[in-house]
Amino acid sequence: MKKRVCRRFTTLNPIPATFLRGGTSKGVFLNKAHLPEDQAQWAPIFLGMMGSPDTANGLQINGMGGGISSLSKICVVGPASAEQKAQDIDAEYTFVQVGIRDTTIDLSGNCGNLSSMVGVFAMDEGFCTRNPSAPSRTTTIRLLNTNTNKTIDTTFPVIVAGGSVQPKLDLPQTTMAGVPGRASQITLEFISPAGACTGKLLPTGKPVDSVNAHDQQIPVSLVDATNPTVFVTYADLSRVLRSVSPLVDFSAPDSRELMESIRRAGAVKMGLDPNTQAQPKIAVLSPSCGSDHDIGVHAFSMGVLHKAVPMTVGLCLGVAAKVEGTLAWDLTEPMRLGKAREGELVRIKHPSGVVEVGADFGANGEVVKAKVVRTGRRIMKGVVWW
Repeated sequence: MKKRVCRRFTTLNPIPATFLRGGTSKGVFLNKAHLPEDQAQWAPIFLGMMGSPDTANGLQINGMGGGISSLSKICVVGPASAEQKAQDIDAEYTFVQVGIRDTTIDLSGNCGNLSSMVGVFAMDEGFCTRNPSAPSRTTTIRLLNTNTNKTIDTTFPVIVAGGSVQPKLDLPQTTMAGVPGRASQITLEFISPAGACTGKLLPTGKPVDSVNAHDQQIPVSLVDATNPTVFVTYADLSRVLRSVSPLVDFSAPDSRELMESIRRAGAVKMGLDPNTQAQPKIAVLSPSCGSDHDIGVHAFSMGVLHKAVPMTVGLCLGVAAKVEGTLAWDLTEPMRLGKAREGELVRIKHPSGVVEVGADFGANGEVVKAKVVRTGRRIMKGVVWW
């Protein structure tokens, strides 16, 4: 393979890569061993791979990116260290959100959708193996996400092929909103997800805060579970915009500007950098308008309305809905009236359909885990030029 020298290190060009769909996202998966040890030297490699910055039209036409945040992602995966193996961790990974029109390389948070395929990639790369003599129908891979220093268990079907246990992703087991067809079920369990970036489930200690935007005070819930998120209600957003229509146009410049103002103000209260657009994310909540869901959400990612919902936002919302006093708690009150169970899933309606998320709490109020079902697909394995 060709090599070229860049910034005092030698990196393969092209680099072996796998292109995978996880949930409603797609991304490039890389073996950590093929990259420089110094993460500060990753930027030119990742920007070249994804075709960023694309200041002309934002389509990332010159790379693997797809012009929207859910298609401009990279996962760097490696085997567990000896210390990590002692904690029953099978593999570690770092998630990278790559800017589209700019040169942003953001490692501040995790991606819940792509997390669903990290275990598959780790097995495909031989980072973790399973005994082929007595395989079960599924296997569970324990992952460490280095962005948040949190542990995730991913469970998926396996088969014995070629004398080894391999992931089986084409079983017609389940569907998921935003993706056509049926595929194997992948269950994600985020262990102790609270405080992923701030160290606290409620960074300010309060279920509802108030931020100033457009010279008005706007109630928000600032919650940090799997990733930090600023939650605001549709009713308050509409009130501040003084919309003459009952429907808020999320694509309108004034709506996007208001959302970003609220997000930045929330970031400051959470102790996060407001200039880091990937974290925290912001989501607009609305009450249920049908029997098929418990709460509605419109989430923004990198300043753009997400066509479904970033899974870390969905998981964070599932946790928030069970924290008394939050905006999500208030909006999901009907689901608790006479039929609530401790482990009951929260049905979240997003622009592409409905997703069910769960959150289990301990006796002391600690979030034990958050969980969701995803599907995934291998798309391409080969090399990528940067």
